[in-house]
Amino acid sequence: MKLREIYETAVRMGIEVDPRGEEGVAEHLERARRRHDKLPEHLKGLVDGQDLTNPFADTRIYVGDPETEVKTLLGGIDMNTGEILLADRLREKGVPVDAVYTHHPEGYGLTKLDDVMEVQADIWAQFGVPIQAGEKFISERMDEVKRRLMPLNYDQAIDAARLLGVPFFSAHTPTDNLVVDFLTKYFAEREPMLLEDVQKALLEIPEYRIAARKGAGPYLGKSSPTARAGQIWVDMTGGTEGPKKVIEKLADAGVGTIVGMHMGPDLREEADKHNMHVVIAGHMSSDSLGINLFLDALERKGVETIATSGLVRVHRDAGGKVVKEEPGALPG
Repeated sequence: MKLREIYETAVRMGIEVDPRGEEGVAEHLERARRRHDKLPEHLKGLVDGQDLTNPFADTRIYVGDPETEVKTLLGGIDMNTGEILLADRLREKGVPVDAVYTHHPEGYGLTKLDDVMEVQADIWAQFGVPIQAGEKFISERMDEVKRRLMPLNYDQAIDAARLLGVPFFSAHTPTDNLVVDFLTKYFAEREPMLLEDVQKALLEIPEYRIAARKGAGPYLGKSSPTARAGQIWVDMTGGTEGPKKVIEKLADAGVGTIVGMHMGPDLREEADKHNMHVVIAGHMSSDSLGINLFLDALERKGVETIATSGLVRVHRDAGGKVVKEEPGALPG
């Protein structure tokens, strides 16, 4: 596949399972076009034109000709300068690494991470949180995240890739969308009643079972395993954690259990305050699940993938059946 085709595949797959639906994504892009049209001329030239066609600001090609043929892809969760050097070293040893894929974004994809967060308001609205309240909550959180990102040295890995001639791209929200879609359907089929049922269901998925063997498996926190789960919300997309203020609204709307990749102490305390359970499924394991669904699609197009940087590679066929697990180093 060409690098451009891999990028387009990520965007297409992300849109197909986006919580807003394809119509909601189209509305998002239309709002982006309207905002662009209202910009003064001195700011229009600073806008990345892909913002008008790609709803995921954290998914971009950073280095490399889009027409580059990619037969072997080195991919991982955090591909920083060290991983770019790893790709170059593998090339020296005869491994034909044609491009590097990072889940967590760099450069523009990182500095604009706040842009992808507005989807969270649409997700909350599906659970009964008024959209105007959700938009206010997420707007405040987006500004907080933007300020936190501004001091970062965002181009380090990109500069290394450019100097070494290593094609480099990210796909973040699309694969997070994939894991949300997968788990939401998975829980709907199994209808877990108790928290231990949620945990058991997660442990049937290879990525979570392998993480559990490494001590990073699904964690119930303070909640009793025999507590009833109630309505389950899979919270794994939207750039990063949402605001504390929305927890009360979600509790009032009937959400009983949040299944997330991770959750900071402020959010956990707020959930406990409103009698909501929190199941921490695991960050690397959840990211791995979404990434694997994306990489499987590339492999079916003939691209060989090499996993590193925390990615636990589990291969599935077109029907979703697990055909191969690459657990990496396991204890014992």
